[in-house]
Amino acid sequence: MDLHFGDSKPTDEERAAVDALLGPPESSWEGADRSAADLRWARGGREARDRRDLLLPGLHALNDRIGWISAGALDYLCRRLTVPPAEAYGVATFYAMFSVKPRPATVLHVCTDLACTAAGAAGLCAGVEARLGPGSGVQVERSPCLGLCERAPAALVIRAGDDPARPALEDDAVQADGGSGGTASGAGGGRSRSIEAGSEGGKGRRGRETPRATAVCAPATVDTAISTATAPENAPTEPPPADAIPQAGDPALTLLARVGTTDPTSLDDYRANGGYTALRRAFALGPAGVIREVTDSGLLGRGGAAFPTGRKWQATASQPDHPHYLVCNADESEPGTFKDRVLMEGDPYALVEAMTIAAYATGAHRGYLYLRGEYPRALHRMEHAITQARARGLLGDDVLGQGYAFDIEIRRGAGAYICGEETALFNSIEGYRGEPRSKPPFPVEKGLFGKPTVENNVETLVNVLPILTMGAPAYAAIGTKTSTGPKLFCVSGSVARPGVYELPFGATLGELLTLAGVRDNLRAVLLGGAAGGFVRPDELALPLTFEGTREAGTTLGSGVVMAFDDTVPLPRLLLRIAEFFRDESCGQCVPCRVGTVRQEEALHRIVERTGADAAGDIALLREVGRAMRDASICGLGQTAWNAVESAIDRLGAYE
Repeated sequence: MDLHFGDSKPTDEERAAVDALLGPPESSWEGADRSAADLRWARGGREARDRRDLLLPGLHALNDRIGWISAGALDYLCRRLTVPPAEAYGVATFYAMFSVKPRPATVLHVCTDLACTAAGAAGLCAGVEARLGPGSGVQVERSPCLGLCERAPAALVIRAGDDPARPALEDDAVQADGGSGGTASGAGGGRSRSIEAGSEGGKGRRGRETPRATAVCAPATVDTAISTATAPENAPTEPPPADAIPQAGDPALTLLARVGTTDPTSLDDYRANGGYTALRRAFALGPAGVIREVTDSGLLGRGGAAFPTGRKWQATASQPDHPHYLVCNADESEPGTFKDRVLMEGDPYALVEAMTIAAYATGAHRGYLYLRGEYPRALHRMEHAITQARARGLLGDDVLGQGYAFDIEIRRGAGAYICGEETALFNSIEGYRGEPRSKPPFPVEKGLFGKPTVENNVETLVNVLPILTMGAPAYAAIGTKTSTGPKLFCVSGSVARPGVYELPFGATLGELLTLAGVRDNLRAVLLGGAAGGFVRPDELALPLTFEGTREAGTTLGSGVVMAFDDTVPLPRLLLRIAEFFRDESCGQCVPCRVGTVRQEEALHRIVERTGADAAGDIALLREVGRAMRDASICGLGQTAWNAVESAIDRLGAYE
């Protein structure tokens, strides 16, 4: 590779941020004192390539400490990792949470997506921006969905610093007995490095990045958002995860049974409430037996594609190429989705156990948890759970004394919806732009680091626990013949009790909305989020199954259900969906890169009634939508037209 470095130099603080992650430089090429090492010596070949995956954690380390990434800091990080600065710049500018331009240390993200728009986000943004001007020391950014839809409108404050004071979480006290020190925190090593900082095999991984101070303000007002941003001591305490579950405490719950009844910071409490029973049964069954149980259960992926989980696991396990990897996709960025966040905050050990089972079944010894950068409490909880599991022999070289080695590394996302697509997620972990790959080859053959990889989201993995504890036949008896088991639904918008609901597949949309307390004058219901479709108020008998929604010409997606009454301006809502897809398109393929812009332009003209008449723009929308659906590389472009199309055809949005 041809490395061209600039003349910019890092500050001492920037150098310290990188060195805290990677350890001190070992040669003058990497930035060490010339008297201590030879300038001509540099890492190269396989060793250099093995460090590329530390680029994203390195960018996080700089952004967390300084608040933005300067040219000198980027050059220094690239020297340490032997990465061309031009490529690293492309990665740094790909993610919304990073900045390569100077900005204040405090950034206030105000959500402007669907649920928050319906709850008055426009007024919130205008009020905050009017009072926090350039001299306030706070930068206000209008943000896509923050995953706090049950508490809309939402805001998130992120404050950079060396050792920033952060609002105390209710489980901070547990750090005394192991805490989160030494976990990956999104800054872990590569394929062969140990997760533990400074442990054997941890060359190049002598520290962990310092997480930024974060504070969630939801539901937010202008006053509370400004107070949280300008005075950290005024940051509100987050409510317990059970508050996001209106059914909390119901003995009929399966996936959500422990949220609100079990201490999420206590491994002993988790085990006392059925924890690690499933893993013990997995070891008794053996890898093939586990895959057989998952296959017989009929479990379909809960991320939206509904692919049979057992088939995916079997395809990965049968690959002769090694090593195999497990990736948990916790980057739920679909507007209206927050179920994985609630699971990780309220029952983190369940995910650790489920990932261990999935890895055991598929022959993987390393797992990656790719977690949304906007989920500070979920990060904190998962760090602690992984550390405690490792300390108690439930992760590491000899899990439960069974001679099986497995460990988990957390990688933080940085604000890119496209990284929810599995191959884009792999590229992100590897230190490249989060752009999707062409298929085939499929991830079960060549996934993360070019090796066989099984990828599932949080809800899919957590479903494996009841499958093994109750048995495949009992699990398959829940729901319908083709959509088995319980399903989590994220309900928000014009309802009295927004939150995560657990129902068996086959329950109707009307039954779900009755539980949530739908308001009068219902105008429309959006299923599946921005990539989903609208249904009418007279379609509430729709069964919530993969096959039922498909037959009705819509989609269940990941379980988003957003209700909108007649106070929500539908054309503006559709325009926000178009803006979302324009912003989140990675730009790799022409149909999506150009099509999402043309879609937004046409919707702007319709809303503002300028330029061409509505009929002409609707015809253009259909033509652009078909091109995106037929020719885009990945699901983002293929589904960018779905919600708009359904609003035109089912709701008569522009009549």
